[in-house]
Amino acid sequence: MAICDYANQYVCDLVAYQTGKPIEETARELGIDAETIVKVASNENPLGPSPKAVEAMQEALKESHIYPDGGGYKLRTAIAEQQEVDIENVILGNGSNEIIELLCHSFLNPKAELIAAEHAFVVYKLMATLFGAKYVEVPDPGFIHDLEGMANAITEDTRLLFIANPNNPTGTLVKQAEIDAFMAKVPDHVVVVFDEAYFEFLHEPLDTIKFVKEGKNVVILRTCSKIHGLAALRIGYGIASKNVAAILQKARQPFNANAIAQAGALAALADEEHRLNTRDINDQGLAFYEAELPKLKIPYVKSYANFVMCDVGDGDFVFQEMLKRGVIVRAMRGYKLPGWVRISIGTPEQNVRVLEVLTEVLALRDSA
Repeated sequence: MAICDYANQYVCDLVAYQTGKPIEETARELGIDAETIVKVASNENPLGPSPKAVEAMQEALKESHIYPDGGGYKLRTAIAEQQEVDIENVILGNGSNEIIELLCHSFLNPKAELIAAEHAFVVYKLMATLFGAKYVEVPDPGFIHDLEGMANAITEDTRLLFIANPNNPTGTLVKQAEIDAFMAKVPDHVVVVFDEAYFEFLHEPLDTIKFVKEGKNVVILRTCSKIHGLAALRIGYGIASKNVAAILQKARQPFNANAIAQAGALAALADEEHRLNTRDINDQGLAFYEAELPKLKIPYVKSYANFVMCDVGDGDFVFQEMLKRGVIVRAMRGYKLPGWVRISIGTPEQNVRVLEVLTEVLALRDSA
């Protein structure tokens, strides 16, 4: 018998998550200088981390022989004060992805259901598979979450329902009135998870924290990987009702948020100037693509995040050909969108380079 016959069947059935192609790997394969490569595949901050965060992390390195504060008191306190909740409402994660896993550890089993939109973050499906739960995929016309359809999909077995807002990979947004109407319909046995990794890019922020303050079974996910530019540190947090947060605290590993990450996140959250500069650069980049993509007759989805998803006809071909030219985008076949690619917003110079290479590759496609 094969070793998989002895392993957890749900793990064997899992299809591993594919990350954006790394710059160093691309440089090795192409035999070119890594400095010449533009990576716009993973929704990273093109400005890098806050200088204040870098300084704080360098200082924290001096005590890297000491275990971190397992309860993350300073960082959780800062988040609680910023969001006007209690520290008991805040949980730290090794990236917000870990909190997704903690939720699944806590609430999923082979008899449970997880509901998500058809084109939402693929990790939701991976986690449901890992825990043997039923994954309920609700169609999203126009790539926007259909909250009414999601509410109608709830059964007695539903335990988790994910709303990515703005959504990855589509960049679409569900507005406050729709959220309020949806929340009025959700029964108490369902934990609603608002995945808000791109929340800080919004100019008119939504208020989902109010549901936590009302004591509803809600978890709000935030990350320091995107606007704060700390993707390599893997640091995120959740804001949840106290009852739900207490369960998640039991499920997490000791010291799951390392001391360097905590120090960097604490400084980054306080650096409003860096956050606003990043959002301004992102606004400029979105406006650039919204102006230029129609000139190439490329349909795209209006984005409220730091990327744009566009229909290039053959996403795999465009990805491979752009890669050969030193530009890394993200093909969307894994999201059942083989004709599409997702492009992260870069610096103005990077955006121009991406468009030049995309134009060249589309001409090659059309001449084939």
